[in-house]
Amino acid sequence: MSTLEQEFAARYGPYALVTGASEGIGRSFAMELAKTGLHLVLVARRADLLQALAKTLEASYGVRCLVIAADLSRSEDVDSLYQQIQALDIGLVVCNAGFGTAGNFLDGDLPTEMNLLRVNCAAVTTMAYRSGHQLRARGKGGLVLLSSIVATQGVPRSAHYAASKAYVHTLGEALRHEWKGSGVDVLIVAPGPVATGFAVRSRMQLSNAADADVVAAESLRALGRQAVVHPGWLAKLLSLALSTAPRSLRVKIMGMVMRGMTQQLPS
Repeated sequence: MSTLEQEFAARYGPYALVTGASEGIGRSFAMELAKTGLHLVLVARRADLLQALAKTLEASYGVRCLVIAADLSRSEDVDSLYQQIQALDIGLVVCNAGFGTAGNFLDGDLPTEMNLLRVNCAAVTTMAYRSGHQLRARGKGGLVLLSSIVATQGVPRSAHYAASKAYVHTLGEALRHEWKGSGVDVLIVAPGPVATGFAVRSRMQLSNAADADVVAAESLRALGRQAVVHPGWLAKLLSLALSTAPRSLRVKIMGMVMRGMTQQLPS
């Protein structure tokens, strides 16, 4: 283990918790963290995918993995998660689990939208609160919150998803200030389009999407050093372009971007 890896493990180890770890960005976070020697708590709905990932990480990097199958839209599953990990010394929590919907808001399905709200916002709130108390008590650690490039303005044809990420983004901004001096780092990760199963579920057509491995690697390099990271070249470009425009123009720009990504959906 390199000196940098030793320092990372000392600050954020011995265990890291990653939600949505079965695929996409969450899986990439788990892989990158295992490379640093951190043991892992892997959380997602699909136990079979988690078990397969755990075996790979244990064999490749010699880390221990605890697999917890949980549906984070269910408050009882979130409570059960914390009951199962209460004996572990968890120094890093990556709140990655989430999903999106696309298309006009009124064309969507209300139960699905409410489920999105529970996963993207309610579960994140509970985890930030409960893990925050634990991290503050140990005097060191980190919390990684998955925001999005869409979080800083309204986004037509992705109205509710963007709103849910705005919640996460502003929560992270405030917690970073509230926890200053506690030894707990807060990082907001705001990627653009990423090549994961997200696009399939939200029925969006993505081009120039970032690789999930790039998102995870850039994010962990930024942890403890930056407040917000925009991993991938497209996210950096979009962030720079949007930062110079007034909010009303940003809404129009993102609406045009989303219209291009959702051409196959009803107008």
